[in-house]
Amino acid sequence: MAQARALPLGLAWLLSDMVLVTVMTVLVKMSGASYPSVQIVFIRSLIGLVSVLPLAWKHRTALKSTKRLGQHSFRVLCNTLALNCNFAALTALPLALVNAIGFTRPLVTLALASWLLQERSGPWRWIGTGIGFFGVLIMIGPNQVEWNLGLLAALGTVVFGSLSTVQTRALAGENTTTLMVFYTVGLTVFTSAPAIIMWEPVRLGDWPVLIAIGVLAQVGQYCFLRAYQSSPANQLAPFHYLSIIAATAAGFLAFGEIPSASTAIGIAIILSALYITNHLDKRQSAHRTAP
Repeated sequence: MAQARALPLGLAWLLSDMVLVTVMTVLVKMSGASYPSVQIVFIRSLIGLVSVLPLAWKHRTALKSTKRLGQHSFRVLCNTLALNCNFAALTALPLALVNAIGFTRPLVTLALASWLLQERSGPWRWIGTGIGFFGVLIMIGPNQVEWNLGLLAALGTVVFGSLSTVQTRALAGENTTTLMVFYTVGLTVFTSAPAIIMWEPVRLGDWPVLIAIGVLAQVGQYCFLRAYQSSPANQLAPFHYLSIIAATAAGFLAFGEIPSASTAIGIAIILSALYITNHLDKRQSAHRTAP
């Protein structure tokens, strides 16, 4: 019953993260800047580090008292690998294919949460997530491609991103600022050396967009952390499909991209899957609490 009450709060934080990430993606697409992926990740993390320093000072006692340094380091490492894999995949594969592969992440998250966190996932959640993934395939329609480094990078994004999500849930008892500081500092440290080696001068006109990307990413990270601190990973996983709807709306509003019939059908399937999953979940919760 407590989990059912926690879901709306976690979902609100997750949807906020999706909106911020969508806006950030639009800014990246509109800027047209072309730099090494690790350099962009480093700039983004450096801007986030500056913004989080006041919070780090305010909560310095909580930072010093943490006894889960290993888990924090592993989560940040997974985040770093996922971000860099994502950029590498985007440069080697069609965007539609990368997105399609990325939407297998809820399935992997469900499996990892059940295995590593012992979170119970009823069959309706698995079925709902599978139906949602089918809707994504209809929307994007990825073609079969040969195995290459780009495809391997896309799969790496899913695996490392899912591991990071599960680790965030495992650290639910930690202070949110502690999670943000470890994430930002770790991301900066892990990407600094390769970014310096591959550095290209940044054009003056690109700095405002890069700064905005960094700020949006940092606020989005806060919302993401609060989401998985508030609700179990296996309950939130199916709602990640809603990000494709946000991306479709952003494409229409910012670039005049009109959704195709397959996109509309896919969205309908995704929303239906979410409704069925939540309906069955509530029925099961009511059945367990019934006298």
